Amino acid sequence: MEEKIICVIEARMGSSRLPGKVLMKSNGKSMLEIMVSRLRLVFSSEQIIVATSNNIKDIAIYDETKKLGVNCFQGDEDDVLHRVACACREYRADVVVLLTGDCPLIDPYIVDQCINTFMSNSVDYLSNALIRSYPDGMDTQVIRFKALERSENSTIDQLEREHSTLHLIRNPDLFSLLNFAAPTSMQWPKLGLTLDENEDFILINKIVSHFHPRLDFRLEEIMKYLNENPNLIKVNSKVMRTNIS
Repeated sequence: MEEKIICVIEARMGSSRLPGKVLMKSNGKSMLEIMVSRLRLVFSSEQIIVATSNNIKDIAIYDETKKLGVNCFQGDEDDVLHRVACACREYRADVVVLLTGDCPLIDPYIVDQCINTFMSNSVDYLSNALIRSYPDGMDTQVIRFKALERSENSTIDQLEREHSTLHLIRNPDLFSLLNFAAPTSMQWPKLGLTLDENEDFILINKIVSHFHPRLDFRLEEIMKYLNENPNLIKVNSKVMRTNIS
């Protein structure tokens, strides 16, 4: 029987650094809409689910998902591990492709490569950011749901509940982990294409506007555009990134 693979996007309005960032707009489209449009190009995934919280502020995300025609799961705001696991149970996932709403420029072809590599190996967890080689913002995690559920039932650590795969990553003796490295041509780990602060939005807006109305542009095209316009790279070069480990 074929396994069900679903993409789950963690998203909420309550970011401390840039509140409401997932609904900020570029060329009339929210960051979430851009991300969903790009993920619809992922061939290996059956479904896209947005996992948001039941906080009243996140009704705006629920409303946006209805407009976009994707399913939305509302769960615990702080216990993200439980929220994601519940979403996977509700939609009967065998394999979950976990992404965060602050990665609107995620490359669907990289997501597909991560899924295909995961399915070809007997592992519980694959990430292209265990050892960062891709730009920040291409982060893709692929997890066997049984492993995620085992993790959910194994930790009461607050940080591990808040960061849905942290317990998995911290316990390589309990879970088999695999890093998916970028090919040489795409290695640029210090490039920030994620949406953490307003400077990131300025850069992402420039990129989206450059390729408008296309939303199927690849990471290679983004990198080429930035290399041809090096002043753009400086826009968010001073933004501090938080890496949980």
